[in-house]
Amino acid sequence: MSTEPTVRPGRPFFSSGPTSKFPGWSLDKLSTESLGRSHRSALGKGRLKYAIDLSREILGIPDDYLIGIVPASDTGAVELAMWNMLGARPATVAAWESFGNVWIQDAVKQLKPSNLTVLEADYGEIPDLSSIDKGDDIVFTWNGTTSGARIPDADWIADDREGVTINDATSAIFAQEMDWSKLDATTYSWQKVMGSEAAHGMLILSPRAVDRIENYDPEWPLPKIFRVKKNGKINRAIFEGATINTPSMLATEDYIAALEWAKSIGGMTELQARADRNAAVVQEWIDATPWMRNMVSDPAKRTNTGVCMVFQGEWYDSLSPEDQAGVPKKIVSMLEERHVGYDFNGYRDAPPSLRIWCGSTVETDDVAALLPWIEWAYAEVKASHS
Repeated sequence: MSTEPTVRPGRPFFSSGPTSKFPGWSLDKLSTESLGRSHRSALGKGRLKYAIDLSREILGIPDDYLIGIVPASDTGAVELAMWNMLGARPATVAAWESFGNVWIQDAVKQLKPSNLTVLEADYGEIPDLSSIDKGDDIVFTWNGTTSGARIPDADWIADDREGVTINDATSAIFAQEMDWSKLDATTYSWQKVMGSEAAHGMLILSPRAVDRIENYDPEWPLPKIFRVKKNGKINRAIFEGATINTPSMLATEDYIAALEWAKSIGGMTELQARADRNAAVVQEWIDATPWMRNMVSDPAKRTNTGVCMVFQGEWYDSLSPEDQAGVPKKIVSMLEERHVGYDFNGYRDAPPSLRIWCGSTVETDDVAALLPWIEWAYAEVKASHS
């Protein structure tokens, strides 16, 4: 039997959502003045507006874009955009992993707009996005949360596009630059890159998106939590601190604390640099490990947040599919039992894999400390099959 490593991650939190809290986080860092107060009070609305304003500042969102806090996490934000905007013109929905496929199912089985094109690619790949007609509305996921494949840039989106773009950015934003000029509806949730609490989504609308919403009424009904118009115009109160339904002020304060931490370390420049450093450590280890490879073969398309890796080699390839699926599960279980690393198994719909969250709230030393433990656990699992 091999010898266990001696160095442990100081914070063994490698889940891809909810992700690790920022370094130094504790409950006593949260402001509690708004708790027990109405979210409609001047104080409540002020804190919600502060969260919006900090988000704009850190992300560099243009002044003429609207930012709103909406229900149901990133899922609610994406579906709100789809339900309000699709159907006005031909549409393309592109996906290369689990969550993007949810948006395909929404379009194909629920909304059923005419002139719908579906673009799909296997895990680790990205479809030919340059084939999308500039007249189409486009729904896509910037970063494949469950595959680790991201778009390198938004150059494939036409500057003179006629349709709107709906961008699910939840596992990319705060760690990867967004080309706001190409994005009309962008969504994310607090519990991804910033490691905050779940249930709330962010919806960022360009002037083109606002124009679409104000001048188009879809054929399908809109649930209350998707309604952002009032008297035929966008309800701007939603983007100034009012909300469609009751938000958690405790979750809001947690998000504000994360944003203030991000600002204190240097904002987007340092947030992206932290994720880049973490992902580089993992990739260097993958390159030096013959029985592991990145799920994404093209380095330009590899994420710097949820790095996904699959097993390879003669021993692993000789296993039955059931035993192959058991390898990452056993590794994660062994390290969780030892409190070395939590929740870094691959997504349930993905190929058998490990997925290490390398986003901005994770410390590089903790990522580096986890990797020898994976080597040790792999050797133990392999020896148990001998």
